[in-house]
Amino acid sequence: MSQPPPQLTTSSLTFTQLLSSTPRGARLARLLCVSQLRSWDAPHDLTERAEIVVAELAANAVLHGRLPGRSFRLALTFDASLGHLRIDVTDARGDRWPHPQPASDTAPLTHGRGLALVAAIADHWETLPHPPSGKTVRAELVCPAREASDEIQPTRLITR
Repeated sequence: MSQPPPQLTTSSLTFTQLLSSTPRGARLARLLCVSQLRSWDAPHDLTERAEIVVAELAANAVLHGRLPGRSFRLALTFDASLGHLRIDVTDARGDRWPHPQPASDTAPLTHGRGLALVAAIADHWETLPHPPSGKTVRAELVCPAREASDEIQPTRLITR
């Protein structure tokens, strides 16, 4: 029995876009992610981390999840009050689930490191089935808590 999807709070902002399963579509996913997060005034650190994660997941969707004539989907859900971003990249290949490659000194550096990078940058990531035949790779990013010194407001001088 499947579980119901998590309920999103009313303060969540969402963005969804279908993109062609091509290198151009993967680049566009990265650019759209950055543009959308900036329009939502997301913290710079979160935006930079999300850009890398989306680039890797979109590239994987194009390289490993492509079926002719099928697009992949980028979905962003940002809860500004919690500083939480969920990134979903859905492709058509539910039969090919991602497996991170272990780091090795002898392995070529040209490919196979994307999910290790996602695992290092994201606070959590997982792969979920997307019926009828696809999969969704989900990554979650959380803004680090502000330090107490960052929350102190500068004092203003009052002159008479």
